[in-house]
Amino acid sequence: MTTTERTLRIREPVGTGLTRVWDIEEVLWEGDTPFQHVVIARTAQGISLFCDSDRQSTEFSQLVYHEALVVPALLLADQVGSVLVIGSSEGVACQLAASAGASRVDHVDIDTEAVRRCAEHLPYGYTVSELASAERGDGPIRMHYTDGWAFVADAAAGSHRYDIVLIDLPDEHTDASAQHNRLYGTEFLRMCRSILATGGVVANQAGCPTLWRNETLLSSWRRYTETFGTTAYFGSDEHEWAFLFGKADETPDPVALMIDRLSRCAYQPTSIDAQALAGCSVPPYQVRHLSPTAHR
Repeated sequence: MTTTERTLRIREPVGTGLTRVWDIEEVLWEGDTPFQHVVIARTAQGISLFCDSDRQSTEFSQLVYHEALVVPALLLADQVGSVLVIGSSEGVACQLAASAGASRVDHVDIDTEAVRRCAEHLPYGYTVSELASAERGDGPIRMHYTDGWAFVADAAAGSHRYDIVLIDLPDEHTDASAQHNRLYGTEFLRMCRSILATGGVVANQAGCPTLWRNETLLSSWRRYTETFGTTAYFGSDEHEWAFLFGKADETPDPVALMIDRLSRCAYQPTSIDAQALAGCSVPPYQVRHLSPTAHR
């Protein structure tokens, strides 16, 4: 449950004993969905989305975040025809994939109300009419209100394969009871790998690289290096999150591959260039020295 003080402040835990306080200028919508407490409000960073006290996105920085998640995946995948997005209630990741030329983008989110409230109130991501089209399956983006685990399990039992699987969820919790944690685990990553087309990529937000809150990044790195033949890292130089990208096959130099493909990508990012790809691709010291698998 989000902690609010007469809707004037939201206290966001950012590490053991550390809390970030957001001043709220105006609450546009606040309520409990079947899965979480959602606040959409005006802050110093523009209209912002909070779920269970965690800032999910803000008008000011959301594109930097979403490009850091999506663009390296677009560049690492051998093709961008079919994309699966799990989470991402705002819909921005789906829109970026469609802009990059994907002809099929399956968007899976368990929280119908959160997705619809985002479309109603956020100035980025889906508009109400765009979401309605996705819900009908008109166009490349198809909205599925269901559990991500169940959707991937069904996909694994079928024949359709994805060039990119993007997992865009709230940060993994150290509290093991958090329901979305299972979508970070090794078993789920293996399921996602099983539905990849040849040359496909699995990507997710993997935690924060700062020393005082890097537990989930360390866990994610272990899982990725155990699950994939190639693991690439991108730590945003303008945000606080790190992202991991896994390919089943072994790619000798994934950074060189991304840089080579950047100019030909159908979606041209506004916050990532070749220098950013080179400079942000080295994992933190603690990650690189985590275990022997860290050098795979």
